[in-house]
Amino acid sequence: MFSEFKSLDDFKDQCGYTIDESWYPRVTKIVGIKAKPALYRYYAEAESYKAAQDVTEQSAKEGTAIHEAVEGLLLGKSPDISPAIAPAINAFKAFAEKTSIRVKPELVERRIVSYDHRYAGTVDAIAMIGGKVGVLDIKTSQAVYRDYNLQTSAYMDALRNEFGNLETRWILRIDQIQKCTLCGATRRTKGGREKIKTDWRNSLSRTCIHEWAEPNGEIELVEFPYWQNDFQAFLGAKKLWEWENEEWLKRVGYLS
Repeated sequence: MFSEFKSLDDFKDQCGYTIDESWYPRVTKIVGIKAKPALYRYYAEAESYKAAQDVTEQSAKEGTAIHEAVEGLLLGKSPDISPAIAPAINAFKAFAEKTSIRVKPELVERRIVSYDHRYAGTVDAIAMIGGKVGVLDIKTSQAVYRDYNLQTSAYMDALRNEFGNLETRWILRIDQIQKCTLCGATRRTKGGREKIKTDWRNSLSRTCIHEWAEPNGEIELVEFPYWQNDFQAFLGAKKLWEWENEEWLKRVGYLS
């Protein structure tokens, strides 16, 4: 049977963390078991599998650069900002001036582990926003997807006993787009892939020879306070992930 893993060590490194001499599967790997129709459509429409992979890898690099810069700013640092991501970072700076986001250094990139449900992960930050304490997850996607709720609910459950004042969770989405100065269509080029959105009701937009303005950052902060139902869905995904990787998990000693 085909396997994406080269060895047991490769499986352990890709899929989890070793904490206190015990291995735990990673939250993001568990959530990855869920089907993603939009991603499948993207690969189907790509010129080739390699072309799609190249875009995905470049997009991940750009996302990591934004992610690291924002975390540095949250910690009061002055990170070097590449011109390629400057619009997104400048938009975040303007947003941060209006919105009080407070974090402690030890609660940024915080490793978490659930001994009850046997999984681990890394939280972007445990923050205080508007007087509430919660999990803050940074995304560089073009939208806030419901899948993110599975990931953040796992963090909430793992942290709820340690942080008795943990109330909520937020997705902080940071992106950058260009707008057509003629028709208002938007253009996104993350990873080198051009994606144009037009308003089909606007006849000008459908026929426009676009003239693109300079890129602008786009910030969205969405709160999801109710997480328990999402956590039950996460546990279901975890069960399916364990079923899918049963042989590897037996070799690790995670399953008997």
